[in-house]
Parts: sequence; C-alpha cells; structure tokens
Amino acid sequence: MTALSYRDAGVDIEAGDALVDNIKPYAKRTMRPEVLAGIGGFGALVELPKRYREPVLVAGTDGVGTKLKLAFALQRHTTIGIDLVAMSVNDILVQGAEPLFFLDYYVCEKLDVAVATDVIRGIADGCEQAGCALIGGETAEHPAAFPVGEYDLAGFAVGVVEKSKAIDGTRIAPGDVLIGLASSGLHANGFSLVRKVLDRAGADLHASLPGDTRPLGERLLAPTRIYVRPVRRVMETVDIKGMAHITGGGLTENTHRMFPNGLTAVIDPSSWPRPALFDWLAENGGIAEDEMRRTFNCGIGFVVVVAETDAERAMQLLVEAGETPYRIGLVRDSGGDRVSTTFV
Repeated sequence: MTALSYRDAGVDIEAGDALVDNIKPYAKRTMRPEVLAGIGGFGALVELPKRYREPVLVAGTDGVGTKLKLAFALQRHTTIGIDLVAMSVNDILVQGAEPLFFLDYYVCEKLDVAVATDVIRGIADGCEQAGCALIGGETAEHPAAFPVGEYDLAGFAVGVVEKSKAIDGTRIAPGDVLIGLASSGLHANGFSLVRKVLDRAGADLHASLPGDTRPLGERLLAPTRIYVRPVRRVMETVDIKGMAHITGGGLTENTHRMFPNGLTAVIDPSSWPRPALFDWLAENGGIAEDEMRRTFNCGIGFVVVVAETDAERAMQLLVEAGETPYRIGLVRDSGGDRVSTTFV
C-alpha cells in the first residue's frame, strides 16, 4: 500500500510556511508598541494603551462578499485586503474607537502563495492606513470545497475607546447637521447586484465608461476608503455626536442606525455629486432610485453628525485631513418613536 501524506490529500504545509515567511515583513510594518507577540505564535499578545483610564474594547468583523468575483475575473488581488480591513475598522470607528489590531482568515481550495501574498500585503496596507497592527490570522486549504483558483476572506478588528468618550448617538438632536464623506466608489457592498448588471449590459471590464480614463474593472475594484485617521483627528477638537458607516443597506438603512428613537435623517441627494459609476449601474440595470439608495453608498461612504455650531469647523478639519466632505442634510423630529431616513 502506498503511504499517503497531507499533501496527497490536497493540503500543502510547506506552501503555508512559505506564505508566513512572505508576509512577515508586511505585518512588521503595522506593529504598534502595545503588541508584545504577533505573527507566528498560537496567539498574539497585545496590551491596552496606558493612556486610557477606563478602556472599553470595541470589536467588529466582516468579509468582502462577492467583490471577490471581480478580483478573480481580473486576476487582481493587491487591494482586496484593504477592503477587508476597511469594513471592520470603519465599523468600530463609529463608536469612536481607535483600532488596535486586526486578524484575518484566508481559505482556499489550493494555496497559491503568490496570490495569498498579494492579498495579505493588501491587508497590511489597510492596517497601516488605519493605524492598527496585523497580529496574525489563519490560512486554510479546503480541497474540493472551493472552485479552483478562488478563495474567501474574513477578518476582525479590535479597538479601544475611553468609556466617557464612547459615541452611541444618544445625544443626537433635531437641528444637528449630517456631514457625508465621499466614498472611493462602490466600496465592498452590492456586488451581487453589480454582477447582474454587468451580465445584462455585456460589459467589458477592460473598457472605460464614457468620459472616464480608467477601465471599468479598475473602478469596480477601487478599495474601500478607510476613514479612521481623519475622523479621529476631528474628534480631538469637535464634538461628534454620532457616526454611520454606509455599508450593506446603503444610505437608506445605515444613516439612521445611530439615532435614538423619534428622529429622522433628512438628506438632500443634490448636495453632493454622485459618481458616474452609480449612474451607469442605475441606467444599465434599470435600478429604481430607492433601490440604488438602499443598496449602494451612492458616493457617500461615511456620515458624521455634529451640532450646527460645529459643522463649519468639522468640514474644515476634514478637508485638511484629505477628505471630501459634504453637508448632506439635517436631523429632524420624526413625529413618533420611529427612526428613519428620508430624501428631499
């Protein structure tokens, strides 16, 4: 009888070891002083920053969804890791948290070390943008469980916020201002619908849309914007009452998630220029405007709420930090106990 090995069963331990060696330099770039032991062990040790008196941990987890299908089609894997980090760190930022560390889970049918290295290099890039440490993760081969050449991603971030400074939206009141921060594109939501539109339109991912110089596929793969550093800079001097990360559910479902009962977000869609990519999707997919707003970010990736008296200063600080902010609406009394988002 011929002896069998784990490699015969489809799992290559040596490839996994090679990947770990490849990614160590990228992970090293993300290290914070609180990290006591990171990549390579069974677990990572991270202490809480000593400047926090009453530290509260904030955790978030997410994936990239079917945006991965575009990465497979275009064989471009260097930025999808940024999406993975962004989806979690932007979520915990909503509570005012400073991201401390991030871990990822990469699973595939057969490990391609070069592709996995590109993906995890992107994860490290995202962690650098967010100021958090990539302290570890898991790479798994699942033979015959995935289409050949494909993989899936998940990750989670842990951050910390001073208990007295945690943002929960309870102080939001009628008359407060909604400031929207421009997205970099679709981010990582709505791609199941996007792929339906691409099929219906017979779109060429390598061709450009009218009036654009970048190929459609490049526009679709643009990584999710990470808002951590600019928003935390504003928090140092401006009282931010609430925040929303515009992910699945679009502007319609996410904007009011930060509200206490009895309030509605009144948004003026003409207050910012909607990128042409969204108009192309609406036209070629025959997508109704209500469906666009509850599926996509439509050009606004993050929303902050401040008092009217703080709005001008917040806008100025966001511009100085490299963001493109728009005053997109106001908070109003809903006339009942419900919360909602309406468009005018």
